[in-house]
This record gives sequence, C-alpha cells and structure tokens, in this order.
Amino acid sequence: MLRGPAEPLPHSARTLAALTANPRCDRRTLLDAAGIDKPALATHLGLPQPMKKSRLALDHGLAFERQVTDPEQGVLLSLLRKALQLPLPRAYYKDINNLRHGNGTAPLGLRRTHTSQLILGTAEGKSTPHTLLDHPVLTLNVAGRQTYLEPDAIALRHDDVFHIVEIRSFPVIHGRADPLKAAVALTQAAAYILALRELLTRTHRPATQVSDTVVLINPRNFTFQPTATTYNAAPQIKSLSRHLTRLDRLPDLLETLPPDTTCDLATSPDGTPTRPRDNLIAALATMKPHYTPGCRHHCDLATHCRTEARNRGSIGALGTTVRDDLAGIDTLHTALDLADNHVRAISDHEDTTHALRHAQRIHDELTRDST
Repeated sequence: MLRGPAEPLPHSARTLAALTANPRCDRRTLLDAAGIDKPALATHLGLPQPMKKSRLALDHGLAFERQVTDPEQGVLLSLLRKALQLPLPRAYYKDINNLRHGNGTAPLGLRRTHTSQLILGTAEGKSTPHTLLDHPVLTLNVAGRQTYLEPDAIALRHDDVFHIVEIRSFPVIHGRADPLKAAVALTQAAAYILALRELLTRTHRPATQVSDTVVLINPRNFTFQPTATTYNAAPQIKSLSRHLTRLDRLPDLLETLPPDTTCDLATSPDGTPTRPRDNLIAALATMKPHYTPGCRHHCDLATHCRTEARNRGSIGALGTTVRDDLAGIDTLHTALDLADNHVRAISDHEDTTHALRHAQRIHDELTRDST
C-alpha cells in the first residue's frame, strides 16, 4: 500500500551503506523498507539531486580498477599475498565474468550461481581453492527481498577464511586514507560480508569462515601506484546488521502511519506522475524525519526535509555539532528565548543557557562596536 503498484527499487551496497548514515530517520527507514523510488519522489517534487561523481572522477576510478584487476599484470594477487600472507603455491585467480555470452557481461543470476558454487565448493574442500574470485555476485536478504550485490573481489586465505576486497580510487596519503571515505567503503564491504555469511549459514556452514577484515586497494599518495591496507569492519557490520533488522520491522513501522498513507505517484500509461504534489507532501509529513546536513550527500529527499526542519525551527537543521551542544533544546525559538532571558532555564539546561547568554552578550557587543 505504501509503495503502490510500482515494483520495489532494488538495493545495492551503496544504498545499504547510506541506510546507516541516519538510522534515527523513520521516514528513510519506511521508504527503504518498502523499496520506494526516492529519486522519483524527489523529481516529482522538483528537488535537486544529491551531488554525484563527475564523469572525470568515474573514468579515473574505472581506469584504476582495470589496472589493479588485470590478470596479466598480477597486481592484485601480489598485493593480497603481502596483505593476507598468501603463500605463493596457492595463488589462483578466477574471473566469474568469463561466463559472458557474446560480447556482454554474464547475467547476474548466472554469475551469482557460479559464485555460490565456487565458494561452497571451496568451503567444503571439494574444489580448487581459488585465492581470488573477480566480479563475484552475492545476494542478501533486505526486508524480505533478495538483493544482488557485486563486490570487487573475494579473496581466500590459505586457512580457508574468506576476505572481501574493495578497490577505491581515493588515495592513501602517507599511510592514511580519508576517514569518511574509508568508513563508507567499509560499510559497503560490510554488506558483502553479511551476504557471504548468509550464503554459508544457509547451507549450514560456519559464518566464522568470513573474516571481519577487509582489504582496501587504493592509489598510494598522488600516484596511480596501488597499495593494500587491511581494516577491521566489525563496527560497520554491527551497524548495518542493526539497520537491516530494523527494515524487517516494516509492519510495526506502518502501524504508526494513518490508514491509507501512500507514496504512489499514480503514473499515467506513459510514465508521467499524476499525484498532486501537495498530496504527496502530506503523505511524507506522516513519517517522522530526522534531518541533518549530512543527509544532502546521500538522500534524494534531503532538500525537502531541510525545508521542513527550517520551518519547524529545528536545531538539527544547523548540524549535529550544534544539536549536541544544545542537547535537550529542540527548537531555535526556545534557544533564542533562553539567550534573551525571555524564559527561565530549567535545571537540566542551566549550563547551556549560561553559554547561550554569554554568546548573546558577545554578539551584542560586537554589533555595537560595528555601528
């Protein structure tokens, strides 16, 4: 009912990683659990889209990935030997994409089947222990639906423990990667780890055969020379697992909405939405949002939620730092009244009120000096 007759929008590792960016947002949870096309909603509402990578950046990333995964160069195997202590005699390579028909890429379903056969055969010790599976395809249960995921690679150590390998074009400078970019990459890798564990446990094999350790391959400093770094993705795995469990609670979340609430765009036969915008805005208003400025980087509805937050005078519209500093004060109106001595501070807000009034005095003095 919430989605209408439209087909659910499939998830990817990127969209799953975005789920964890704002776990307190009920609106996002409802829309994602129902598989609603948020970009389509945003387009119908006339909202600007989140910033996306430029064509130049995409081409740069693809060129780096091709260089790293070229089997004739052996770069990736060499990096994994060092990062995971792979012994030379067990360095094998298998490109799942070699199942292609004609000049195109093999279908996802076929690649997923072949990936599963190789992984399960290796887990049982019945097949050649491929050290590296390139272009694999896994599936993960998301809100009751199977979602196809495509890791860059899966590595198998000599002790039969699987590792996810991610290739990213952001640099590692003097041994350190950008923390935010690395965290996003690890959260996406967490989705692959959960999918791989789901495959093993579905066939009664231990999930411990999949390591929490992720190998990120990045350019070193400002060159095109790749380097491998290992990370512990356990925090990201726990975070994503919690949010996926929350998506499974869609029936409970739906009970919080008025009856007949829907985000159906009522598209015409030619695909044009006919739903009145005000009607759609009213439906979205029934779902509790939790806007932060960071939403602009990963959510198509961020501009709409920002406008709502500003109209309500929400402290969160100013960012998480301000919201944390003013903990317990929910609106700008309340903060300004406290700063101007228009209301008395309750005991829990005495320190915050003192800081607000001190800032107000400084502002007043600066204003007088400038006139």
